[in-house]
Amino acid sequence: MSENNNVKTVARYVNLREVSESGDDVLVVGGGGREHAIVAKLRQSKRVGRIFGAPGNAGMDVTETGIGATDIDRIVENVAENPNIRLTVVAPDDPLSMGLVDKLTARGFRAFGPTKAAAKLEWSKSYAKDVMRRYGIPTAAYGAFTDIDDARAFVSGGKFPVVVKADGLALGKGVIIAQTKAEAFNALEEIMLDKKFGAAGNEVVVEEFLTGYEVSLLTFVDGKHFSLMPTSCDHKRALDGDKGLNTGGMGAYSPCPLFTKDLLDKTVKTIVEPTVNAMIKEGAPFKGVLYFGLMVSGDDIKVLEYNARFGDPETQSVLPLLDSDLYEIMNAVIDGKLDALDIKWKNKKSINVVLASGGYPLGYKKGCEISGLNDVSDDAKVYFAGVKRGDNGGFVTNGGRVLCVQAMADDFASARKTVYDNIVKIKFDDCFYRKDIGSKL
Repeated sequence: MSENNNVKTVARYVNLREVSESGDDVLVVGGGGREHAIVAKLRQSKRVGRIFGAPGNAGMDVTETGIGATDIDRIVENVAENPNIRLTVVAPDDPLSMGLVDKLTARGFRAFGPTKAAAKLEWSKSYAKDVMRRYGIPTAAYGAFTDIDDARAFVSGGKFPVVVKADGLALGKGVIIAQTKAEAFNALEEIMLDKKFGAAGNEVVVEEFLTGYEVSLLTFVDGKHFSLMPTSCDHKRALDGDKGLNTGGMGAYSPCPLFTKDLLDKTVKTIVEPTVNAMIKEGAPFKGVLYFGLMVSGDDIKVLEYNARFGDPETQSVLPLLDSDLYEIMNAVIDGKLDALDIKWKNKKSINVVLASGGYPLGYKKGCEISGLNDVSDDAKVYFAGVKRGDNGGFVTNGGRVLCVQAMADDFASARKTVYDNIVKIKFDDCFYRKDIGSKL
């Protein structure tokens, strides 16, 4: 299948599934834009046959299994019943935190992603902060609390603004920046008493507010060795000018032009290498994709957060730049042989912009017909997330982040023009998107 995975090719996926049956089948866990980008890149490998999705989505060019990403036991049994599935890619955070990789590995199946213990870098912010403290990895000053009175006392003795985070997984939304003590107290009550983010708020991390610009650095790690991907910059706020509510991400670009080679070299020395080595010492060597969320101010670089998987929507800008075989890379990660590969990346600039349902990240309606997809040009990709098949066979909305449009070119201006020229062709009720992704490049 061609790399241009827009609707023109997706519409033919039923017939194309059977083309490469001689290759290894792959199961990709998840059903969002990130997973679509992973599938699109795996499709380029001559070693890959059929690709299954758990659950997948209607636009991803996979055989949908109907199994949810957190239905751990059914996923394992599905792999057991399909011996030609030679690799399971566990992409989202929840099944990683639930130990899916551990269960697959225990049954003798190959799985790409960290163990539950290694993924704790993401599913417990307090653990991640403690690891950084123990091993001297630069990060913001912090306190972790299970008692709200202790948290209030800590807040009262600090400076503002302050960042209040739910300790566990909260779909990227469990972070509140409080400008005053009253706002901080309210955030603590929402998280710890009202359980706005459920059990993720049983513990909170309160940390100093850092200033600068954010950079995402995704890294392949095989337990000991690592290989850096191009840097990227995500846009979390829902509205132009970084206003509005926090979301899972409204668009991204790669690489980050402000982040120089000197800064990258410093990051490797002070953050990446120490983290990889720390997880070995913790007894939980990290294998998979380790995401470093960084705050940069001048030449000062600190870790905001770790993710234990590909980021979304960063992946939709980064992976199209990969000029090597992703299937080969994933197997090298599992086997601890990443150092034997020469992973290559295109010398291009990449941008993606998310089209979301009105009301996201709060309430939104589903089932809106999506039109204009066949008008998207060949130099742009559409990665599908919150979509399903409608009664007439076309796509309808089925989530907050519906899809994203991505393009790459020799320069950001050209890539950005391609993205926005194609976005205006796509229509659905209450669609909105940020119009300023990459506008300052």
